[in-house]
Formats: sequence, C-alpha cells, structure tokens
Amino acid sequence: MGGDNEKVKVLHRKKAGNESEKQTRIIDRRICFSYRIVYHHVPLSTITAPVVNKFTSQELTAKSHVANRAFTGGSRQGTTQRQLIYEADIGAIGDVLLHAIVYNDAKTADGYNFLPMLEKIEPYLSELDFTMANQESMPGGTEIGLSTYPAFNSPSQIIDNLQTVGIDLLSMANNHSLDRGLNGLNSAISHLKRVGMPYVGVYENEGDRNEKRIFDVNDILIGVLSYTYGTNGIPIPHGHEYAVALLDREKVVADIKGMREEVDIVVVHAHWGDEYARTPNHGQRSLAQEFVEAGADIIFGHHPHVIQPIERLKDRYGREAIVFYSLGNFLSGQQFEYKDIGGIGKVKVQKIVQGEDEQLKLTSPSILPTYVHHRNHTNYQVMLLEEAYEKGYIHKSADMMKQHTEKMMQ
Repeated sequence: MGGDNEKVKVLHRKKAGNESEKQTRIIDRRICFSYRIVYHHVPLSTITAPVVNKFTSQELTAKSHVANRAFTGGSRQGTTQRQLIYEADIGAIGDVLLHAIVYNDAKTADGYNFLPMLEKIEPYLSELDFTMANQESMPGGTEIGLSTYPAFNSPSQIIDNLQTVGIDLLSMANNHSLDRGLNGLNSAISHLKRVGMPYVGVYENEGDRNEKRIFDVNDILIGVLSYTYGTNGIPIPHGHEYAVALLDREKVVADIKGMREEVDIVVVHAHWGDEYARTPNHGQRSLAQEFVEAGADIIFGHHPHVIQPIERLKDRYGREAIVFYSLGNFLSGQQFEYKDIGGIGKVKVQKIVQGEDEQLKLTSPSILPTYVHHRNHTNYQVMLLEEAYEKGYIHKSADMMKQHTEKMMQ
C-alpha cells in the first residue's frame, strides 16, 4: 500500500441487536461493499433519503448519522467545550481451519451449513461492536473441489455463516492462502464480494490491494491490515505479487505508517510464530515491538493453533498498544494438547474528544476461551471453555487459560 492512487474504504458499523436487525445488517453490508459507500447500520424503518457528500462520495442518512454517535458528555460551563466520549468493543477470533471431518459434518441435502456449530458462541461474537476472524482455509467453494490438509479448499458457506453470527471482516493472509492457487483465492474473493463480507490480506488485483480497509465503528475510525510469514513454499505467481500480503518488515511498517495518518486505531493481523508453541518466540516479540513503534495499536496473532498470552507494549513515546500473540483454533479438526481451545480476543477502545484535543485509550484486554466439542467427529460445536469444563468434556478450565493469557501482563 502507499501512493497517490490509494483508495479508502470506510464502512460505518454498529452491531445489530434482534433478529430483524441482524438481517438488516447483512443487507446493508452487501450494499456498502458492492458500491463502496459509507455504512451506517440502522433498522430499515428509520432509513430516510440519503445525503451525499460530494467531496468524499460518502452517503449518510440524517437519522443514522445521529443515531450512531455513541457519546456522553458533561454540561457546558461558560466557554468550556463539552467532552465527547466514543467507545467500541473490538474483537477477533482465531483460526477457522476446516478439515474434511468438519465440513463433512456440516453437509446438508443442498449444501453446507455451519450455523449449528456456531450457535452456542454467537451471543459472545455479536455483542462486540466489531469482530474479525482468521479464515485460514481458503473458502473457494465446491466449484473447484473441496480439499483438506495439506492443501485446503473449504465450502464458501462458511463465509455466510460467520457473517450471520456477527463476524464483520475476514483476515485471509496465511500460509494456506495459495493452497489451491489463484483460482481458489479468486473464487473465495468472488463469494466474499457477492455476500458483502469485507476481507483483508488477499486481493484480486492491484486496485484491491491499494484500497485501505477503514471502518467507522461508533465514530472511531479503525484501519485493518493483514499479513502472513509465507505460503507453505508456494510462490506467489509472477505478475500477481499483490495477491497475498507477506510479512515483510519494511512493507508492513510503511503500511502501518500510511494507515496511521487516516485512522484512530490501527489493527494488524499477523500470521506468525511456531505451531503449537504456547508462548511467543523472539521473532514475534521483535516484530510486535517494531509494528507498535510504527503506529500499530492492536495486533492479533494467528498460526500457532494454540492460545498464547496477551502483552501490553509501549512505543518510544509511551503510547500503549495491545498484542494478542495467538488466538488459537476457533473451529478446526485439530484436537488434544490445547489445539481444540481457542479464544475471542477483546479490547475496549475509547476516544475522548474535547475541542481540538483527542485522546485514545485501550482498556480491558482479555481472551474469552472457547472449545471445539464433537462426538467421534460428528456434531461439532464451538462453545465456551467454561461450559465444556463444567460438562466434563475437557480437564482444562477457563481459569487456567485466563492465568496463561494474562501472565505477560503482570
């Protein structure tokens, strides 16, 4: 990314509550993604004629613009300016890596349905204001043939189902991005665009790569980037270097700095680290500090397939950032030795505005542990680890995992 030809995608986002609002959310998001307009979520009954800003090509509605300003403020005294406080709960889940035993369990008479696997965890995803997922197996669909380890291609319905339960964006730069070549990648992108699911980390062309992913969440601008250490030795085809964003230090730092100028919060998804290692390695920690120095605020790590701790880092000026080194497996066919445990990484973002002064705070970073339960590789379900422990499905408790995730913040 970088240069004068960059495009900026700004999506205004506020989570829906009841079922009718969830449907509205999906419909509205399709519109915004297809036509690249600014998105405000409001129930259909409140939508009025749009007001178009000629200078930014952003479409607003009078009612939604007011309804989505989540601020509080004190009373005015003399010339004292009112303090406005904007808040958003930002979150991410770990690896969605669909082995054949998982997607075969989702097969129906007319396709694939993963919703029964996700229904128990849906309330904890949809309660966040903006939720991201690491879609590790490329969802290229049945048209090009499904496949499992070591070269994955998953049913495209996983995109629709994740969207239904509250996922707002898919991070897709990972070591399996090119498992089925550009054909699999482009097939997945076509479906993402068709259903209006924003994505980052893989791209269909240079224009797509240069389009910044910026989201307005409760009047807090959030920019999202995504990178992977590699693609399992599969080279990115010559002339298509844009297709997968690689974890190149200089490029990532430049992208972060470019994004930093346009947003309040920079989120980086990093596919890194050693598989099955429960603590971050030196490379992860070094990259994290470098990215924070460049301007990253929140880093969500993926790839180890197990949960790694959270850490607070500071740049040379004292600005604080949060690093979730790995969120583990959210839904996969892997099991035992912590590989069936994942987590919902969460952090509260607060923007305080008073006149020309603006302050940003990141508070309450945490990981809500989840567990992938099944009965002899059927009836897969993602549930809270606490529930799984209480039912005797696993001997590892949520408290045990909480201690593990917080040990680097003490």
